[in-house]
Amino acid sequence: MKPIKIILKILPFLILSFYQINGQRSIAYVWNNQMLESIKKDFARPPVHARNLYHLSLVFYEVWTIFEKKSNHYILNDTSSFLDCRIKNFRCIGSKDSAIHKAISYGAYRIINQRFKNSPGYQTILADIDKLMKSFNYNILDNSLDFSNGNAAALGNAIANCIIQYGIKDGSNEENNYASKIYLPINDSMIPTLPGNPNLKHPNRWQPLWLSRNIDQNGNPIAALQKFQSPEWGNVIPFSLANPKNNFREGQIYPIYIDPGSFPLLDTSKITKESEEFKWNMELVLAWSSHLDPNDTTIIDISPNGLGNVKRLPNDVSELSQFYDFKRGGDGSTGYPSNPYTNLPYKKQMVKRGDYTRAIAQYWADGPETETPPGHWYSIFNKYVTDRIGTKKFAGKDIQISELEWDVKAYLCLGSALHDAAIAAWGIKGWYDGVRPISAIRYMAMKGQSSDPQKPAYHPAGLHLIDGLIELVTDNDPLRGDSLQNINKIKVKVWRGIPNIGDPLTSNAGVGWILAENWWPFQEKTFVSPPFAGYISGHSTFSRAAADILTYITGSNFFPEGYAEFKIYKDNVFLRTEAGPSQDLNLQWATFQDAANQSSLSRIWGGIHPPMDDIPGRKIGIEIAKKVFSKAKKLFYFDLDQDGFVSIDDCDDTNPKIFPGAKEYCDLIDNNCNGVIDDSIQNISYFADFDQDGFGSINIKLDTCIELDSHFWILKSGDCDDLDSTINPLAIEKCDKLDNNCDGFINNNLNFFSLFKDLDNDGFGNDTMKIDTCISLLGYSFNGQDCNDQDSLINPNSKEIQDGIDNNCDGIIDNIVSIKELFIENFIIFPNPSSDGIFNFKINKKEIIIHQIKITDLQGKIIMNEDNIDLISSSIKLNPNKFKGLFFCEIVLNNKEKYFIKLIVL
Repeated sequence: MKPIKIILKILPFLILSFYQINGQRSIAYVWNNQMLESIKKDFARPPVHARNLYHLSLVFYEVWTIFEKKSNHYILNDTSSFLDCRIKNFRCIGSKDSAIHKAISYGAYRIINQRFKNSPGYQTILADIDKLMKSFNYNILDNSLDFSNGNAAALGNAIANCIIQYGIKDGSNEENNYASKIYLPINDSMIPTLPGNPNLKHPNRWQPLWLSRNIDQNGNPIAALQKFQSPEWGNVIPFSLANPKNNFREGQIYPIYIDPGSFPLLDTSKITKESEEFKWNMELVLAWSSHLDPNDTTIIDISPNGLGNVKRLPNDVSELSQFYDFKRGGDGSTGYPSNPYTNLPYKKQMVKRGDYTRAIAQYWADGPETETPPGHWYSIFNKYVTDRIGTKKFAGKDIQISELEWDVKAYLCLGSALHDAAIAAWGIKGWYDGVRPISAIRYMAMKGQSSDPQKPAYHPAGLHLIDGLIELVTDNDPLRGDSLQNINKIKVKVWRGIPNIGDPLTSNAGVGWILAENWWPFQEKTFVSPPFAGYISGHSTFSRAAADILTYITGSNFFPEGYAEFKIYKDNVFLRTEAGPSQDLNLQWATFQDAANQSSLSRIWGGIHPPMDDIPGRKIGIEIAKKVFSKAKKLFYFDLDQDGFVSIDDCDDTNPKIFPGAKEYCDLIDNNCNGVIDDSIQNISYFADFDQDGFGSINIKLDTCIELDSHFWILKSGDCDDLDSTINPLAIEKCDKLDNNCDGFINNNLNFFSLFKDLDNDGFGNDTMKIDTCISLLGYSFNGQDCNDQDSLINPNSKEIQDGIDNNCDGIIDNIVSIKELFIENFIIFPNPSSDGIFNFKINKKEIIIHQIKITDLQGKIIMNEDNIDLISSSIKLNPNKFKGLFFCEIVLNNKEKYFIKLIVL
């Protein structure tokens, strides 16, 4: 045996041993993984294995409920005419945890042993579960059903026996290995290795394939002629579905629980709207088949930054063309701006479209030796949810629960959703019996083209001619044939199919022109297309039901940490159908729904389903998840007040008037359980009136629907100081630096005047020290015309005397010269007046110098004339004994400019 095979065989036990030793996972988790390993060794039967997983989850749940006594039983409460599984008065002896471990183990062991007796891998499965039981030191020969003495093994056996008996009578036909009782295919088989599809007499109905070497998706050899798998699965008892619609064909009943109506049918006699919709769907499969090329240069971002976040689904078939991108592939998803857990953008992942499309077609196909779609979603839940969530809170709002309680509740929800999805989808498959793309495309290719009656090979049931995708073979076409036998046949530019692959480990079919009558889905040659009808997509139904139920279980549609990913490495093994991918890539999803949507799209790229199979499956999955979760909650939680809402949803399960959606009353209680007290009630705003002035505080407000004491809480507001009754909106404004009337302004609407500081107390103030006020102030004057507030003898009331000072502040010195006339721009002349007759001259501009100074008296007589000074500064002296009074001074600069100023000698 090859080393890799040995590792794969012992790996489950290595994993389970790790969990047991480290105590990280519950016993339910361990046996769930054992069930998944068993499924891999059985025939690929999605509905059957959805049921197996569901029934195993019932074992977990019923055992746990017996011990914990805080939830309602399901099977053990069933007293229907064919089942009586009431188990009462179990008396636990010893450790409760040990008893639960043993009871679950025995129950799970019996279920797996029973369900896989007819499996091709039964001996291996039996050896695996025997080994697991022995690792717990449990006796596999203990078949006792008598648990009256507290034997937990017998309790597990008894519960398993109830579920086994239930399964025998649940409509699955388990006793006959789930064989069909009434269905017969209406079409003869097609041999995919031969061209065309001459045996399809009813082009809207499913057609079995005949494969010389037929291997199911789990790698098991099966009969060459396909048999419709589970066409009467609508007869199986569901978990949450009710009131099926009974449909009759050839005298036989086909129950359907959620009827999407028929898919658009191909009309072989004329062009109709419905027939055109049928063709568009199959032609989109061809268009997307052209994306399966590793040499395709198209690069796309497959991270949550570029993919995911579908806003809405099409309402009906007519909207499909707006939802799917016919030419480039994919849907209208926009991606996410950031990861809600980190608030950082998702890192882009740019890869070849040809690698991405082939990778998801294989990953979601659950190819050979995997656990089929229902088991795949259990693996996703275990790996990406349970293993990554630290604190377990059911529905995201329950209190923290144990690992076992988390697994028990989650597995029952997920198992029920997948079981009901199988019943709903396969009931529809059995009744509508929808054709698969390989049959329809080859059939329409044989009919010809339906685009132009004037062109060759016209037929109303033919394919549309689309340049670059669907064309007619012409005379010079390489596909014309040696005898020109293929001229005017339909050719398509698509994945070239199995016949064009040599060694699948080293070669690719690639994309190119082939005859449409030879078109292949992207599947292995030993499988080609599933052994059951296409409409509706089981993958879409399973995946969306699982995605939404995981959202309900966790309380968020996002994966823990905001993403999940599956690493695919560049190699020649993963795709199995052919070599590839040509690069490493990670399949990434932000939400459970993103993963489900990718699963749906993968079936179109894989050539298994057209869009018309996909969307009804998604919608039914959504509806099933709602029904399952609603019923599961009623099992998990009690409704103590009998108001129709269990405790996890009811914010007060002791009061029947309080529940989600109840009428809200003004009673300081959250009647409708939306987290808000007395919402949707007309509230009144009250304001606290501490100072009892009739106005409430602007800072203390209470919105309530309850009438409050009007003595303290009043309706009027606006009091800006509720501790002072003299301050309120009706108060008269005073000049006191307070906002007396609460209008937001201090001392407004009062008469203000200007006061000037009077430093020398002469009754006149200095205009440089001015304030505007509404009250008189000591030390201030209404008059600000004091030109020297340091000298009380100088003010506007003083008498002017001959002392070179402006005594009366009129701007004139000694009544002979204005103060302004003693100064000149750009000059500094000091002192002026001068008592000793000395005047200093200086210019503020460095580039100019004084050239001449001439002084005359009032009669024009020259007193002094200094020439050729040529200095920046200078000084002159007039004898004070000889010259007194006012003199005129003429200053001439070196640039010939002249200035005049008056000088005073005291």
